[in-house]
Amino acid sequence: MEKISVVSALAALAQDNRLDVYRLLVQAGPQGLAAGDIAARLDVAPSTLTFHFDRLRHAGLISVRRDGRSMIYAARYETMNALLGYLTENCCKGAPEACATSSCAPARGPSRRKKEPVS
Repeated sequence: MEKISVVSALAALAQDNRLDVYRLLVQAGPQGLAAGDIAARLDVAPSTLTFHFDRLRHAGLISVRRDGRSMIYAARYETMNALLGYLTENCCKGAPEACATSSCAPARGPSRRKKEPVS
C-alpha cells in the first residue's frame, strides 16, 4: 500500500461517525448494509451519512452497489488488510514470526473501549 493511500485511509477513519460506520460495515460482513439500516443503527441523519460514505469510499475503505432502490455499502477487506499490513510491516524489526510473543503483536479479543453508560 502506498503511503498516500495510508494517509487517506487514516484521515477518513479519524472522525467519530466514519469510524462507527466503518466498524459496523466490517461487522456486517461482505454482504454489507443498506444506507437506511446504517443510519438507523447509528442514529445518524441520512444526509450526514452521505458525506461520510463519500470520504470512506474515496479512501478505498468501502464499496457501494445499488440493490433496487437501496444503496448497499460494504467494507473493502482487502484495503483494511493492506492498511494493517502497512502499519505492522516493520513490527519486531521486520521479523513477523517474532511478533507472536512480542508486545507489538496485534491485540486479540474484545475492544478495550470504555462502555457508554446506558440511559
